[in-house]
Amino acid sequence: MKAETIAKDLLKIHAVFFRPDEPFTWASGIKSPVYCDNRLTLTAPEVRNDVENSLAELVKEYYPDAEVLMGTSTAGIAHAAIVGHLLALPMGYVRSGAKDHGRQNQIEGRLLPGQKVVVVEDLISTGGSVIEVVNVLREAGANVLGVVSIFTYGMQKGLERLAEAGVENHSLCSFDVIARVAAEERYIRPEDVRRLLQFRDHPADESWIGAQA
Repeated sequence: MKAETIAKDLLKIHAVFFRPDEPFTWASGIKSPVYCDNRLTLTAPEVRNDVENSLAELVKEYYPDAEVLMGTSTAGIAHAAIVGHLLALPMGYVRSGAKDHGRQNQIEGRLLPGQKVVVVEDLISTGGSVIEVVNVLREAGANVLGVVSIFTYGMQKGLERLAEAGVENHSLCSFDVIARVAAEERYIRPEDVRRLLQFRDHPADESWIGAQA
């Protein structure tokens, strides 16, 4: 499915929407004109169908040898389960940390050393979270083929981190595409696209806030 279709889906259900004049604040303190909540795709059946089938197509296209899908905790878990069902593949997920009780697992689900794994993530910004998941899987002996995700910001820091860690990612939709579609569909003004890309390229530089387009 084309990235433009996924962009329209995400915008329609407000899973991704823009507020360039009243930015959101990330946990890191960075001001962002974009808010992403791809969990909302799960409560919109038509969009969910587009997203999950498209993620399944990414796995089939780029990782046909995949033996196991592993979701990131918590946002990637449901997507990994649905895509695993569509592809008849086992799935599990990686916790943000090992449990402090029971078997003290960090990886939930059966994973054998050497198995070929694809990680399922909802969105990628700086890449830190998904790289941590990949490292946990590698330490457990998995052969991590790569990552499939719904949305990527395409931030330089994230691209560099993924490259340094040897992690390949394929996303259904990129920041560039969704900014363009948002302008075409009149969620934002066409002149705001430049400001959005300025944020994407230099997220610590807040000069785009209140800037004249």
